[in-house]
Amino acid sequence: MRNILIVHAHPESRSLTSALKDLAVATLRQQGHDVLVSDLYAMGWKAVADEGDFTDIIAPERLSYVAESRHAFASKTQSPDIDAEQKKLLWADAVLFSFPLWWFGMPAILKGWFDRVFAFGFAYGVGKHGGERWGDRYGEGVLAGRRAMIIVPIGGRSPHYSDRGVNGSLDDVLWPIAHGTLFYPGFDVLPAFSVYQSDRMDEAGWQQVSKDFCDRLKNLFTTAPIPFRTQNGGHYDASQRLKPGLGTGEGGTRIHLVQPGDPVETVFGPAQRAGS
Repeated sequence: MRNILIVHAHPESRSLTSALKDLAVATLRQQGHDVLVSDLYAMGWKAVADEGDFTDIIAPERLSYVAESRHAFASKTQSPDIDAEQKKLLWADAVLFSFPLWWFGMPAILKGWFDRVFAFGFAYGVGKHGGERWGDRYGEGVLAGRRAMIIVPIGGRSPHYSDRGVNGSLDDVLWPIAHGTLFYPGFDVLPAFSVYQSDRMDEAGWQQVSKDFCDRLKNLFTTAPIPFRTQNGGHYDASQRLKPGLGTGEGGTRIHLVQPGDPVETVFGPAQRAGS
């Protein structure tokens, strides 16, 4: 059995988003998994990244959040709430991020969770830099070997988030989160579980969504992740640009997905994937 963390961001406990979180907890525990929940609104999570995140300020005259974050993580002087969330992430084999889509992104409280918890030395600034290597990121890093899945109820209609939809495809809307935030420190990112017209759902709709969601949870550790190209797998040049001949026939962010017939990427050993 596995360890699963759910990071949940919705202010209403009776919302559809919260109902999916509760269903996930019950279903995963029934399967025998250990489940922890970080319910950010219920926790009163501090969303603002500031000097209060560090118990030993090295340069009080002018705040450099990056420098203070690096020092605090290395010296174990982060605020206790940040440290606790990092320990949950390291404990987890999979992390579910549960939030509604607000203005094409996540609620501010969840953005603040990432800003504070994904510290220098933990989620970025990891690994050796030199030559063509830009550290352990995009497929490598501290969180490599863990799975992540976004659970995202959406008020709009599915066609609006299709390949020709006025809002852009959902894959593109979620790209900064799935690729830029989750894949960056090493997560294997699963396709998102999305629910459209979430504020207009009737009982029949909920029954279908519940069934589909439970099926996704059942296959949490067997579903193939999104085939993002790894940074150090050989598909990018020294300037971190996709090499000529790759991504042919695709456009936008899809060029950064491994395509049939592409050269096989470098396989990282366990030590490398752990960011050491």
